[in-house]
Amino acid sequence: MKKTLLLSSCLALLLAAPAYAANPEPDETLADDQSLSYWLLDSIKTKDPQLNSTIQGSHVARQLFEGLYSQDNAGDLVPGVATDYDVSDDQTVYTFHLRPDAKWSNGDPVTAGDFVFAWQRLADPATGSTYAWYEELMNVKNAASIIAGDTDPSELGVKAVDDHTLEVTLESPIPFFVKMLTHTSTFPVNQAVVEEYGDQWTLPENMVGNGAYKLVEDKLGQDLTLERNENYWDNDNTVIDSIHFQAINDKNAALTRYLAGELDYIELPSGQFPRLKEEYPEQTHAVPRSCTYAYLFNLSDKGPEALKDVRVRKALSYALNRDIIVNNITRSGEKPAYSWTYYATADFEPPVTDYSEWSQQERNEKAVELLKEAGYDKSNPLELTLSYNTSDDHKKIAIAAQQFWKAIGVNVTLNNTEWKVYLDNLKNYNFDIGRYAWCGDYDEASTYLDYFRSGGMNYGGFDDPDYDAVMKASLTAEDPSADYDKAEQILAEEMPLAPIYFYSTPVMVPADLKGLPVENVLQNWYAKDLYRVAN
Repeated sequence: MKKTLLLSSCLALLLAAPAYAANPEPDETLADDQSLSYWLLDSIKTKDPQLNSTIQGSHVARQLFEGLYSQDNAGDLVPGVATDYDVSDDQTVYTFHLRPDAKWSNGDPVTAGDFVFAWQRLADPATGSTYAWYEELMNVKNAASIIAGDTDPSELGVKAVDDHTLEVTLESPIPFFVKMLTHTSTFPVNQAVVEEYGDQWTLPENMVGNGAYKLVEDKLGQDLTLERNENYWDNDNTVIDSIHFQAINDKNAALTRYLAGELDYIELPSGQFPRLKEEYPEQTHAVPRSCTYAYLFNLSDKGPEALKDVRVRKALSYALNRDIIVNNITRSGEKPAYSWTYYATADFEPPVTDYSEWSQQERNEKAVELLKEAGYDKSNPLELTLSYNTSDDHKKIAIAAQQFWKAIGVNVTLNNTEWKVYLDNLKNYNFDIGRYAWCGDYDEASTYLDYFRSGGMNYGGFDDPDYDAVMKASLTAEDPSADYDKAEQILAEEMPLAPIYFYSTPVMVPADLKGLPVENVLQNWYAKDLYRVAN
Protein backbone atom coordinates (compact mmCIF):
# COMPACT_ATOMS: atom_id res chain seq x y z
CA MET A 1 0.00 0.00 0.00
CA LYS A 2 1.76 3.15 -1.17
CA LYS A 3 1.31 6.50 0.57
CA THR A 4 2.30 9.65 -1.33
CA LEU A 5 1.81 13.03 0.30
CA LEU A 6 -0.52 15.26 -1.67
CA LEU A 7 0.05 19.00 -2.05
CA SER A 8 -2.77 21.24 -0.91
CA SER A 9 -4.66 22.70 -3.86
CA CYS A 10 -3.67 26.30 -3.07
CA LEU A 11 0.03 25.51 -2.91
CA ALA A 12 -0.13 23.29 -5.98
CA LEU A 13 -1.16 26.36 -7.95
CA LEU A 14 2.18 28.00 -7.22
CA LEU A 15 4.23 26.74 -10.13
CA ALA A 16 7.99 26.35 -10.46
CA ALA A 17 8.70 25.64 -6.77
CA PRO A 18 7.96 22.78 -4.35
CA ALA A 19 5.09 23.33 -1.91
CA TYR A 20 7.52 23.01 0.95
CA ALA A 21 9.94 25.74 -0.17
CA ALA A 22 9.79 29.53 -0.17
CA ASN A 23 7.04 30.65 -2.57
CA PRO A 24 7.08 34.39 -3.34
CA GLU A 25 3.92 35.68 -5.00
CA PRO A 26 4.26 36.75 -8.66
CA ASP A 27 3.91 40.43 -7.75
CA GLU A 28 6.49 40.29 -4.94
CA THR A 29 10.06 41.48 -5.39
CA LEU A 30 12.66 39.80 -3.22
CA ALA A 31 14.76 42.04 -0.98
CA ASP A 32 18.52 42.20 -1.47
CA ASP A 33 19.06 41.34 2.20
CA GLN A 34 17.86 37.80 2.89
CA SER A 35 19.04 37.45 6.49
CA LEU A 36 16.90 36.46 9.47
CA SER A 37 17.44 37.44 13.11
CA TYR A 38 15.37 35.15 15.34
CA TRP A 39 14.76 35.57 19.06
CA LEU A 40 15.10 32.69 21.54
CA LEU A 41 13.91 32.96 25.13
CA ASP A 42 16.61 30.64 26.45
CA SER A 43 20.08 29.60 25.34
CA ILE A 44 20.54 26.32 23.50
CA LYS A 45 21.75 23.52 25.73
CA THR A 46 22.52 21.15 22.85
CA LYS A 47 22.24 21.02 19.07
CA ASP A 48 22.30 17.22 19.05
CA PRO A 49 18.92 16.00 17.71
CA GLN A 50 18.90 12.93 19.94
CA LEU A 51 19.82 14.90 23.08
CA ASN A 52 17.69 18.00 22.61
CA SER A 53 14.56 18.25 24.77
CA THR A 54 13.61 21.92 24.44
CA ILE A 55 11.51 24.02 22.08
CA GLN A 56 14.36 26.49 21.59
CA GLY A 57 16.72 23.68 20.62
CA SER A 58 14.16 22.32 18.17
CA HIS A 59 13.94 25.70 16.41
CA VAL A 60 17.67 25.45 15.70
CA ALA A 61 17.72 21.71 14.94
CA ARG A 62 15.06 22.04 12.22
CA GLN A 63 17.36 24.33 10.29
CA LEU A 64 20.48 22.16 10.69
CA PHE A 65 18.86 18.76 10.11
CA GLU A 66 15.99 17.26 8.17
CA GLY A 67 13.95 14.19 9.03
CA LEU A 68 11.86 11.89 6.88
CA TYR A 69 9.01 14.40 6.81
CA SER A 70 8.49 18.10 7.49
CA GLN A 71 5.40 20.30 7.73
CA ASP A 72 3.97 23.11 5.68
CA ASN A 73 2.50 26.30 7.12
CA ALA A 74 -0.84 24.64 7.79
CA GLY A 75 0.81 21.78 9.69
CA ASP A 76 0.31 19.20 6.94
CA LEU A 77 3.05 16.68 6.23
CA VAL A 78 5.35 17.27 3.29
CA PRO A 79 8.34 15.22 2.09
CA GLY A 80 11.68 15.73 3.75
CA VAL A 81 14.37 13.13 3.12
CA ALA A 82 11.59 10.63 2.34
CA THR A 83 9.55 11.12 -0.82
CA ASP A 84 6.90 8.53 0.02
CA TYR A 85 6.39 5.23 1.83
CA ASP A 86 4.70 1.83 1.64
CA VAL A 87 2.92 0.24 4.57
CA SER A 88 2.13 -3.44 5.08
CA ASP A 89 -1.46 -4.67 5.20
CA ASP A 90 -1.25 -5.13 8.98
CA GLN A 91 0.06 -1.53 9.34
CA THR A 92 3.18 -2.59 11.24
CA VAL A 93 5.92 -2.34 8.59
CA TYR A 94 6.69 1.01 6.97
CA THR A 95 9.09 1.21 4.02
CA PHE A 96 10.33 4.73 3.35
CA HIS A 97 11.86 5.70 0.01
CA LEU A 98 14.60 8.30 0.43
CA ARG A 99 15.48 10.91 -2.15
CA PRO A 100 18.80 10.04 -3.87
CA ASP A 101 19.93 13.69 -3.99
CA ALA A 102 19.87 14.21 -0.20
CA LYS A 103 23.37 15.11 1.04
CA TRP A 104 25.17 16.03 4.23
CA SER A 105 26.74 19.47 4.43
CA ASN A 106 30.15 17.88 3.73
CA GLY A 107 28.83 16.42 0.47
CA ASP A 108 28.36 12.83 1.66
CA PRO A 109 25.05 11.19 0.66
CA VAL A 110 22.33 10.86 3.29
CA THR A 111 21.48 7.17 3.52
CA ALA A 112 19.01 4.91 5.26
CA GLY A 113 21.92 3.80 7.46
CA ASP A 114 22.13 7.32 8.88
CA PHE A 115 18.57 7.01 10.15
CA VAL A 116 19.26 3.54 11.55
CA PHE A 117 22.27 4.87 13.45
CA ALA A 118 20.34 7.87 14.81
CA TRP A 119 17.30 5.85 15.90
CA GLN A 120 19.46 3.19 17.59
CA ARG A 121 21.40 5.97 19.26
CA LEU A 122 18.17 7.56 20.56
CA ALA A 123 17.08 4.31 22.25
CA ASP A 124 20.53 3.33 23.53
CA PRO A 125 20.78 3.96 27.32
CA ALA A 126 24.44 4.87 26.80
CA THR A 127 23.35 7.99 24.91
CA GLY A 128 21.39 9.26 27.91
CA SER A 129 18.67 10.90 25.85
CA THR A 130 15.77 12.32 27.87
CA TYR A 131 13.68 11.73 24.74
CA ALA A 132 14.40 7.99 24.43
CA TRP A 133 10.85 7.36 25.63
CA TYR A 134 9.59 9.02 22.43
CA GLU A 135 10.85 6.06 20.40
CA GLU A 136 8.98 3.71 22.72
CA LEU A 137 5.92 5.90 22.21
CA MET A 138 6.42 5.51 18.45
CA ASN A 139 5.99 1.79 19.10
CA VAL A 140 9.18 0.86 17.23
CA LYS A 141 9.89 -2.85 17.72
CA ASN A 142 12.12 -3.60 20.73
CA ALA A 143 12.46 0.08 21.66
CA ALA A 144 11.09 -0.45 25.17
CA SER A 145 13.44 -3.31 26.01
CA ILE A 146 16.44 -1.46 24.54
CA ILE A 147 15.66 1.64 26.60
CA ALA A 148 15.35 -0.58 29.68
CA GLY A 149 18.81 -1.99 28.96
CA ASP A 150 17.55 -5.52 28.30
CA THR A 151 18.18 -5.67 24.55
CA ASP A 152 21.04 -4.52 22.34
CA PRO A 153 20.30 -1.39 20.26
CA SER A 154 21.09 -3.37 17.09
CA GLU A 155 17.80 -5.24 17.65
CA LEU A 156 15.72 -2.09 17.13
CA GLY A 157 13.02 -2.56 14.50
CA VAL A 158 14.67 -0.35 11.91
CA LYS A 159 16.94 -1.38 9.05
CA ALA A 160 18.48 -0.11 5.83
CA VAL A 161 17.23 -2.28 2.98
CA ASP A 162 19.61 -0.32 0.77
CA ASP A 163 21.03 3.21 0.82
CA HIS A 164 17.71 4.76 -0.18
CA THR A 165 15.22 2.40 1.46
CA LEU A 166 14.46 2.49 5.19
CA GLU A 167 12.25 -0.16 6.81
CA VAL A 168 10.64 0.41 10.21
CA THR A 169 8.77 -2.34 12.08
CA LEU A 170 6.29 -1.48 14.84
CA GLU A 171 5.19 -3.61 17.78
CA SER A 172 1.58 -2.89 16.81
CA PRO A 173 -0.16 -0.34 14.57
CA ILE A 174 -0.58 3.27 15.62
CA PRO A 175 -2.50 5.48 13.21
CA PHE A 176 -0.45 8.63 13.85
CA PHE A 177 3.01 7.07 13.39
CA VAL A 178 4.03 9.13 10.35
CA LYS A 179 2.94 12.36 12.09
CA MET A 180 5.56 11.62 14.74
CA LEU A 181 8.41 11.69 12.23
CA THR A 182 8.65 15.49 12.18
CA HIS A 183 10.10 15.45 15.70
CA THR A 184 13.77 16.38 15.92
CA SER A 185 14.72 13.27 17.92
CA THR A 186 14.05 11.19 14.78
CA PHE A 187 16.40 13.24 12.58
CA PRO A 188 19.49 11.50 11.14
CA VAL A 189 23.04 12.21 12.26
CA ASN A 190 26.29 11.43 10.46
CA GLN A 191 27.75 8.35 12.13
CA ALA A 192 31.35 8.97 11.09
CA VAL A 193 31.32 12.52 12.48
CA VAL A 194 29.64 11.56 15.76
CA GLU A 195 32.05 8.69 16.33
CA GLU A 196 35.14 10.75 15.42
CA TYR A 197 34.40 13.78 17.60
CA GLY A 198 32.24 12.34 20.40
CA ASP A 199 30.53 15.03 22.48
CA GLN A 200 32.43 17.68 20.49
CA TRP A 201 30.72 16.81 17.21
CA THR A 202 28.25 19.72 17.42
CA LEU A 203 30.97 22.40 17.51
CA PRO A 204 30.88 24.62 14.41
CA GLU A 205 34.21 23.31 13.14
CA ASN A 206 33.02 19.68 13.42
CA MET A 207 29.26 19.68 12.82
CA VAL A 208 27.84 18.09 9.70
CA GLY A 209 24.09 18.35 9.12
CA ASN A 210 21.63 17.56 6.35
CA GLY A 211 19.33 20.56 6.75
CA ALA A 212 19.02 23.68 4.63
CA TYR A 213 21.57 25.49 6.83
CA LYS A 214 24.92 24.81 8.46
CA LEU A 215 26.36 26.11 11.72
CA VAL A 216 29.17 28.63 11.33
CA GLU A 217 29.33 30.21 14.81
CA ASP A 218 28.12 29.33 18.30
CA LYS A 219 28.73 31.60 21.29
CA LEU A 220 27.79 29.42 24.26
CA GLY A 221 24.39 28.55 22.81
CA GLN A 222 23.20 32.13 23.20
CA ASP A 223 24.31 33.58 19.90
CA LEU A 224 24.32 31.24 16.89
CA THR A 225 24.90 31.99 13.22
CA LEU A 226 23.77 29.67 10.43
CA GLU A 227 24.37 30.00 6.69
CA ARG A 228 22.95 28.29 3.63
CA ASN A 229 24.03 24.69 3.12
CA GLU A 230 24.99 24.59 -0.55
CA ASN A 231 24.74 20.79 -0.50
CA TYR A 232 21.10 20.77 0.65
CA TRP A 233 18.97 18.99 -1.96
CA ASP A 234 16.58 21.94 -2.37
CA ASN A 235 19.10 24.76 -2.00
CA ASP A 236 18.05 26.25 -5.35
CA ASN A 237 14.60 26.98 -3.91
CA THR A 238 15.89 28.35 -0.60
CA VAL A 239 15.90 32.15 -0.29
CA ILE A 240 17.00 33.10 3.26
CA ASP A 241 20.82 33.17 3.23
CA SER A 242 21.64 33.37 6.94
CA ILE A 243 20.02 33.01 10.35
CA HIS A 244 21.17 34.70 13.54
CA PHE A 245 19.66 33.17 16.68
CA GLN A 246 19.86 35.36 19.80
CA ALA A 247 18.87 34.25 23.30
CA ILE A 248 17.31 37.08 25.33
CA ASN A 249 15.64 36.04 28.59
CA ASP A 250 13.83 39.34 29.08
CA LYS A 251 10.90 39.73 26.66
CA ASN A 252 10.78 43.47 27.30
CA ALA A 253 14.42 43.74 26.24
CA ALA A 254 13.63 41.64 23.17
CA LEU A 255 10.74 43.97 22.30
CA THR A 256 13.03 47.00 22.55
CA ARG A 257 15.52 45.37 20.20
CA TYR A 258 12.77 44.36 17.78
CA LEU A 259 11.45 47.93 17.59
CA ALA A 260 15.02 49.06 16.95
CA GLY A 261 15.15 46.73 13.94
CA GLU A 262 17.58 44.25 15.51
CA LEU A 263 15.25 41.22 15.57
CA ASP A 264 12.82 39.75 13.04
CA TYR A 265 10.72 37.61 15.36
CA ILE A 266 9.79 37.93 19.02
CA GLU A 267 7.10 36.73 21.38
CA LEU A 268 5.54 39.63 23.25
CA PRO A 269 5.68 40.27 27.00
CA SER A 270 2.51 39.54 28.94
CA GLY A 271 -0.20 42.15 28.57
CA GLN A 272 1.44 44.00 25.67
CA PHE A 273 -0.54 42.47 22.80
CA PRO A 274 -3.59 44.82 22.79
CA ARG A 275 -1.45 47.98 22.69
CA LEU A 276 1.01 46.73 20.09
CA LYS A 277 -1.74 45.31 17.86
CA GLU A 278 -3.24 48.78 17.73
CA GLU A 279 0.09 50.51 17.09
CA TYR A 280 1.58 47.94 14.68
CA PRO A 281 -1.38 46.04 13.17
CA GLU A 282 0.57 44.56 10.24
CA GLN A 283 3.37 43.25 12.44
CA THR A 284 1.50 42.00 15.51
CA HIS A 285 -0.29 38.65 15.50
CA ALA A 286 -1.80 36.13 17.90
CA VAL A 287 -1.13 32.67 16.51
CA PRO A 288 -2.42 29.30 17.76
CA ARG A 289 0.15 27.17 19.54
CA SER A 290 -0.28 23.66 20.87
CA CYS A 291 1.09 24.25 24.38
CA THR A 292 -0.31 24.07 27.90
CA TYR A 293 1.12 26.19 30.75
CA ALA A 294 1.03 24.46 34.13
CA TYR A 295 2.59 23.99 37.55
CA LEU A 296 4.07 20.54 38.19
CA PHE A 297 3.96 19.01 41.66
CA ASN A 298 7.02 17.02 42.73
CA LEU A 299 5.64 13.60 43.68
CA SER A 300 9.02 11.86 43.75
CA ASP A 301 10.78 10.67 46.90
CA LYS A 302 12.66 13.99 46.88
CA GLY A 303 9.44 16.02 46.88
CA PRO A 304 7.80 17.50 50.00
CA GLU A 305 5.64 15.15 52.03
CA ALA A 306 2.66 17.51 51.87
CA LEU A 307 2.40 17.08 48.10
CA LYS A 308 1.97 13.32 48.49
CA ASP A 309 -1.53 14.18 49.74
CA VAL A 310 -3.89 14.56 46.78
CA ARG A 311 -6.08 16.89 48.86
CA VAL A 312 -3.21 19.38 49.01
CA ARG A 313 -2.57 19.13 45.27
CA LYS A 314 -6.23 19.68 44.48
CA ALA A 315 -6.43 22.64 46.85
CA LEU A 316 -3.45 24.30 45.17
CA SER A 317 -4.92 23.75 41.72
CA TYR A 318 -8.42 24.88 42.63
CA ALA A 319 -7.17 28.13 44.19
CA LEU A 320 -5.46 29.35 41.02
CA ASN A 321 -7.67 32.00 39.48
CA ARG A 322 -7.06 31.24 35.82
CA ASP A 323 -9.43 33.97 34.61
CA ILE A 324 -7.35 36.64 36.31
CA ILE A 325 -4.17 35.21 34.82
CA VAL A 326 -5.40 35.20 31.20
CA ASN A 327 -7.48 38.38 31.38
CA ASN A 328 -5.20 40.58 33.49
CA ILE A 329 -1.67 39.20 33.05
CA THR A 330 -1.11 37.37 29.76
CA ARG A 331 -3.88 39.13 27.76
CA SER A 332 -3.13 37.53 24.40
CA GLY A 333 -6.11 35.30 23.74
CA GLU A 334 -5.09 32.41 26.03
CA LYS A 335 -7.83 30.13 27.33
CA PRO A 336 -8.07 29.01 30.99
CA ALA A 337 -7.05 25.35 31.31
CA TYR A 338 -8.74 22.85 33.61
CA SER A 339 -7.29 19.84 31.79
CA TRP A 340 -3.96 18.94 30.19
CA THR A 341 -4.32 18.34 26.43
CA TYR A 342 -4.39 21.43 24.23
CA TYR A 343 -8.02 22.12 23.39
CA ALA A 344 -7.48 22.50 19.60
CA THR A 345 -5.56 19.25 19.13
CA ALA A 346 -6.68 17.39 15.99
CA ASP A 347 -9.61 14.99 16.48
CA PHE A 348 -9.72 15.68 20.22
CA GLU A 349 -12.79 16.48 22.30
CA PRO A 350 -11.72 18.49 25.37
CA PRO A 351 -12.89 16.83 28.60
CA VAL A 352 -15.26 18.37 31.09
CA THR A 353 -13.57 18.12 34.50
CA ASP A 354 -15.68 18.66 37.61
CA TYR A 355 -13.83 21.73 38.92
CA SER A 356 -13.99 23.44 35.51
CA GLU A 357 -17.74 23.90 36.04
CA TRP A 358 -17.45 25.51 39.49
CA SER A 359 -17.22 29.23 40.13
CA GLN A 360 -13.90 30.51 41.46
CA GLN A 361 -15.55 31.12 44.83
CA GLU A 362 -16.62 27.46 44.92
CA ARG A 363 -13.10 26.36 43.99
CA ASN A 364 -11.60 28.52 46.76
CA GLU A 365 -14.05 27.20 49.35
CA LYS A 366 -13.29 23.62 48.34
CA ALA A 367 -9.54 24.36 48.51
CA VAL A 368 -9.82 25.63 52.11
CA GLU A 369 -11.89 22.59 53.05
CA LEU A 370 -9.37 20.16 51.54
CA LEU A 371 -6.42 21.85 53.21
CA LYS A 372 -8.17 21.69 56.57
CA GLU A 373 -8.79 17.97 56.09
CA ALA A 374 -5.08 17.59 55.33
CA GLY A 375 -4.17 19.44 58.55
CA TYR A 376 -3.37 22.91 57.23
CA ASP A 377 -5.01 26.30 57.79
CA LYS A 378 -3.96 29.91 58.42
CA SER A 379 -2.86 29.05 61.97
CA ASN A 380 -0.83 26.09 60.65
CA PRO A 381 0.10 27.20 57.14
CA LEU A 382 1.62 24.96 54.53
CA GLU A 383 5.10 26.12 53.45
CA LEU A 384 6.21 25.41 49.88
CA THR A 385 8.55 26.79 47.20
CA LEU A 386 7.45 27.65 43.66
CA SER A 387 10.30 27.53 41.14
CA TYR A 388 10.37 29.11 37.71
CA ASN A 389 12.97 29.99 35.08
CA THR A 390 13.99 33.56 34.35
CA SER A 391 11.25 35.46 32.56
CA ASP A 392 9.25 38.51 33.52
CA ASP A 393 6.09 36.70 32.36
CA HIS A 394 6.74 33.66 34.57
CA LYS A 395 7.49 36.00 37.47
CA LYS A 396 4.17 37.84 37.10
CA ILE A 397 2.20 34.59 37.08
CA ALA A 398 4.20 33.22 40.03
CA ILE A 399 3.51 36.36 42.09
CA ALA A 400 -0.20 36.01 41.30
CA ALA A 401 -0.16 32.33 42.29
CA GLN A 402 1.64 33.24 45.52
CA GLN A 403 -1.24 35.60 46.39
CA PHE A 404 -3.95 33.12 45.39
CA TRP A 405 -2.37 30.50 47.65
CA LYS A 406 -1.79 32.91 50.52
CA ALA A 407 -5.55 33.53 50.54
CA ILE A 408 -6.17 29.87 51.38
CA GLY A 409 -3.45 29.63 54.02
CA VAL A 410 -0.44 28.49 51.99
CA ASN A 411 2.85 30.38 52.23
CA VAL A 412 4.89 30.10 49.06
CA THR A 413 8.48 31.21 48.53
CA LEU A 414 9.42 32.07 44.94
CA ASN A 415 12.63 30.67 43.47
CA ASN A 416 13.95 31.97 40.16
CA THR A 417 16.88 30.39 38.26
CA GLU A 418 18.30 30.58 34.74
CA TRP A 419 16.97 28.04 32.24
CA LYS A 420 19.85 25.54 32.22
CA VAL A 421 19.93 25.37 36.01
CA TYR A 422 16.15 25.22 36.16
CA LEU A 423 15.96 22.34 33.68
CA ASP A 424 18.60 20.38 35.60
CA ASN A 425 16.62 20.93 38.80
CA LEU A 426 13.47 19.57 37.15
CA LYS A 427 15.27 16.50 35.84
CA ASN A 428 16.78 15.85 39.29
CA TYR A 429 13.51 16.51 41.20
CA ASN A 430 15.04 19.49 43.00
CA PHE A 431 11.83 21.48 43.38
CA ASP A 432 8.50 21.54 45.22
CA ILE A 433 6.25 23.11 42.59
CA GLY A 434 7.73 23.88 39.17
CA ARG A 435 6.65 26.14 36.34
CA TYR A 436 6.21 24.03 33.23
CA ALA A 437 4.82 24.10 29.72
CA TRP A 438 4.37 21.22 27.34
CA CYS A 439 4.06 21.76 23.60
CA GLY A 440 2.84 19.03 21.30
CA ASP A 441 5.47 16.98 19.49
CA TYR A 442 2.81 16.05 16.93
CA ASP A 443 -0.85 16.94 16.44
CA GLU A 444 -2.58 14.15 18.37
CA ALA A 445 -3.73 13.94 21.99
CA SER A 446 -1.26 11.24 22.99
CA THR A 447 1.59 13.73 22.68
CA TYR A 448 0.23 15.29 25.90
CA LEU A 449 -1.20 12.31 27.70
CA ASP A 450 1.83 10.07 27.26
CA TYR A 451 3.88 12.62 29.19
CA PHE A 452 2.47 11.27 32.45
CA ARG A 453 3.07 7.60 31.70
CA SER A 454 5.48 5.91 34.08
CA GLY A 455 8.78 6.12 32.23
CA GLY A 456 7.78 9.17 30.21
CA MET A 457 9.52 12.53 30.68
CA ASN A 458 7.21 13.10 33.63
CA TYR A 459 9.44 15.50 35.60
CA GLY A 460 6.99 15.41 38.50
CA GLY A 461 7.43 11.68 39.06
CA PHE A 462 3.73 10.77 38.68
CA ASP A 463 3.25 6.99 38.74
CA ASP A 464 -0.24 5.53 38.37
CA PRO A 465 -0.90 1.95 37.10
CA ASP A 466 -4.48 2.81 36.12
CA TYR A 467 -3.27 5.73 34.03
CA ASP A 468 -0.63 3.55 32.35
CA ALA A 469 -3.26 0.90 31.57
CA VAL A 470 -5.59 3.44 29.95
CA MET A 471 -2.82 4.84 27.79
CA LYS A 472 -1.69 1.34 26.79
CA ALA A 473 -5.25 0.49 25.77
CA SER A 474 -5.44 3.64 23.66
CA LEU A 475 -2.65 2.37 21.41
CA THR A 476 -4.76 -0.45 20.02
CA ALA A 477 -8.20 1.14 20.27
CA GLU A 478 -9.97 1.76 16.97
CA ASP A 479 -11.06 5.09 18.44
CA PRO A 480 -8.91 6.15 21.42
CA SER A 481 -11.17 9.10 22.36
CA ALA A 482 -12.78 7.31 25.32
CA ASP A 483 -9.36 6.30 26.66
CA TYR A 484 -8.09 9.85 26.30
CA ASP A 485 -11.06 11.15 28.28
CA LYS A 486 -10.40 8.55 31.02
CA ALA A 487 -6.77 9.64 31.17
CA GLU A 488 -7.77 13.29 31.54
CA GLN A 489 -10.22 12.41 34.32
CA ILE A 490 -7.48 10.51 36.18
CA LEU A 491 -5.24 13.57 35.94
CA ALA A 492 -8.06 15.74 37.28
CA GLU A 493 -8.65 13.32 40.14
CA GLU A 494 -4.98 12.70 41.05
CA MET A 495 -3.80 16.23 40.12
CA PRO A 496 -0.08 15.65 39.46
CA LEU A 497 -0.12 19.13 37.94
CA ALA A 498 -2.22 22.27 37.97
CA PRO A 499 -3.08 23.24 34.37
CA ILE A 500 -3.25 27.03 34.04
CA TYR A 501 -3.84 28.10 30.45
CA PHE A 502 -3.77 27.03 26.81
CA TYR A 503 -1.42 29.08 24.68
CA SER A 504 -2.09 31.68 22.07
CA THR A 505 1.25 33.16 21.10
CA PRO A 506 1.46 36.94 20.59
CA VAL A 507 4.29 37.67 18.17
CA MET A 508 5.76 40.51 16.17
CA VAL A 509 7.15 39.89 12.70
CA PRO A 510 8.26 42.57 10.19
CA ALA A 511 5.83 43.04 7.31
CA ASP A 512 8.58 42.23 4.80
CA LEU A 513 9.22 38.73 6.24
CA LYS A 514 6.95 36.15 4.62
CA GLY A 515 6.26 32.48 5.19
CA LEU A 516 6.17 32.00 8.96
CA PRO A 517 3.38 29.56 9.88
CA VAL A 518 0.15 31.02 11.23
CA GLU A 519 -2.09 27.95 11.05
CA ASN A 520 0.27 25.22 12.26
CA VAL A 521 -0.66 24.72 15.94
CA LEU A 522 2.73 23.07 16.56
CA GLN A 523 4.46 26.24 15.33
CA ASN A 524 7.17 24.20 13.62
CA TRP A 525 8.93 26.47 11.14
CA TYR A 526 11.70 26.12 8.59
CA ALA A 527 13.79 29.06 7.42
CA LYS A 528 13.99 27.48 3.96
CA ASP A 529 10.27 28.31 3.59
CA LEU A 530 10.77 32.01 4.42
CA TYR A 531 11.72 35.01 2.30
CA ARG A 532 11.94 38.79 2.54
CA VAL A 533 10.31 41.19 0.10
CA ALA A 534 11.50 44.63 -0.92
CA ASN A 535 9.72 47.48 0.86
